[in-house]
Amino acid sequence: MDSKDIARRRLGRSSLDVPAIGLGTMTFGQQVDERSAHALMDEAFEAGIDLLDAAEMYPVPARAETSGATERIVGSWLAKKPRDKVIVATKVAGPARGMPWIRGGPLALDEANIREAVEGSLRRLGTDHIDLYQIHWPARNVPMFGQYEYDPAAERDAASLRSQLEAMDRLIAEGKVRHVGVSNETPWGLMTCLRLADEGLPRVVSIQNAYHLMNRTFDFGLSEVCVREQVSLLAYSPLGFGHLSGKYADDADAAGRITEFPQFGQRYFKENVAPASRAYAALAREHGLTPAQLALAFCYRRSTVASTLIGVTNATQLRENISAWSVSLSDELCRAIDAIHLRYTHPAP
Repeated sequence: MDSKDIARRRLGRSSLDVPAIGLGTMTFGQQVDERSAHALMDEAFEAGIDLLDAAEMYPVPARAETSGATERIVGSWLAKKPRDKVIVATKVAGPARGMPWIRGGPLALDEANIREAVEGSLRRLGTDHIDLYQIHWPARNVPMFGQYEYDPAAERDAASLRSQLEAMDRLIAEGKVRHVGVSNETPWGLMTCLRLADEGLPRVVSIQNAYHLMNRTFDFGLSEVCVREQVSLLAYSPLGFGHLSGKYADDADAAGRITEFPQFGQRYFKENVAPASRAYAALAREHGLTPAQLALAFCYRRSTVASTLIGVTNATQLRENISAWSVSLSDELCRAIDAIHLRYTHPAP
């Protein structure tokens, strides 16, 4: 595919133009070794995908033995490329329950922890700046990662969003971070960040949330906020942890992240996930598409999505994901997608 084929879009109100397809890297260092990861990044880069998304806690599943491996692998590849030709995004982990190897397992996102996280990421990435630095998940009590409602009884002490953005402000002033984003955030959280930006703190330019055919919760409150306030969505898990590739619809025990790491699939063991994924797979095949092509084309063409972050473990997956850029969805097919959505609404929030 000619690199010019993949559209580029402005990230929020920033100066960054990102490709409509970005490369997620959370498999690097766990399912993908360094040499293979370099080959995947090379091929993606040649196709025009110059946005790499990482995190200090990657690879997933998080383990002490592999912690930080993803950023180190991205860094060793980045050393071979002109730095100004690659957009590097990474994240600071939120409250680290069960991960004592990350900054000693603090239950905080205070300035000391954010600064330590940035310094560690810069060191592993082998760079002097991060183009987009994201808060991986909120420090406060919010529903996320399979939870689907807010529970006031679960309130806890947490560093305020103001203090987090103040820490980011100082890192931007030092040139270590260019732009700030959030992830797994809610409408209240995003609007609070934007209100603080009006007071002079760094403006959030992007939100990275799960978004796919089985999780369109973004389309309620967050989509309006993002459109009106010019905040870009970076959509992760466009294939619903592999469910929307169709492989589990055909074989519930098929090899993949769900069967290899079931502890990370709490979103995807809900009652309507299997019937929804089968319905989308059948619809794709009725229209001469693979299930993955249908799911990816849906995300690629959504007006509210700035970039869809694909995660792959081999070149075959990468090429199929990139080729889906050329797939167009007819009005008839879009209506059929919406009909399934209304039948199985957000089965994997």
